[in-house]
Parts: sequence; C-alpha cells; structure tokens
Amino acid sequence: MDVIRRNTDYAMRLMAGLTKSYGKTPISARQLAAEYDVSYDLACKLLQKLSAAKLVKSSMGAAGGFELAKAPANINLFHIIEAIQGDICLNRCVPNPKACPNRPTCGICKKLVGLQGYIDEYLKQITLDSL
Repeated sequence: MDVIRRNTDYAMRLMAGLTKSYGKTPISARQLAAEYDVSYDLACKLLQKLSAAKLVKSSMGAAGGFELAKAPANINLFHIIEAIQGDICLNRCVPNPKACPNRPTCGICKKLVGLQGYIDEYLKQITLDSL
C-alpha cells in the first residue's frame, strides 16, 4: 500500500523543478518531463491538476510554459498531495466516523486519528523552499 501514490511523487518532483526556476522564465511541460523522468503525457495531466489547484500557472506561446503560482515558501507538500490524490487517509474510519460502528470505543481509531493529524501537520510544514 502506497500512502503517497506514484503520480503524487511525480508531481512533487515537477514542483521541485519549478521551484528552481521561480522568478525566471516559465518551463515547458516537455522540459520538465524529460528532466524529472516523467512521461510527457503524464506531466501534462499532473500540471493541469496543479494548475486547477492554483499551485502553478501556465502561459502560452514560444516563451510559454509553467511556473509556480505562489512563492515556494507558500506551497507545501500537503497542498500538492491534496491536488493530485486528495487527502492521505490512514484508514476508512479516520475521515468518516460513520464508517466504523466501533469508533466511539475503539482505541485504535483514536490513535489513527491522532496520527493522521500529525502527518497532515508535518506535510504542511514542508514547503517547496525547504527542499
């Protein structure tokens, strides 16, 4: 079981690449794909999702491409994960109390809810400028 899916890992790499060029000229999807070993088609799909989440912006034309929509200090791994795969969920009982009839008395669920909180907060602390 992967907590961070492969596509999310690729998206994080693409975002790290865009961080290197922050404040400079946009980078093409083809260039990002080649540099970070992601297929061009997949890079385009991931960049579209990141754009929809307002994490990257695109520009058309000969000098067009992709760039970060915000400063690297204002984008964290939680944002990227959420944009690509949605929330990380340790167990079905964590986001949905009704998923488990034993939740009110289940010590495991209480610990998983706590762990989920730690994971989310940790990912929010890891900004692109810290990578």
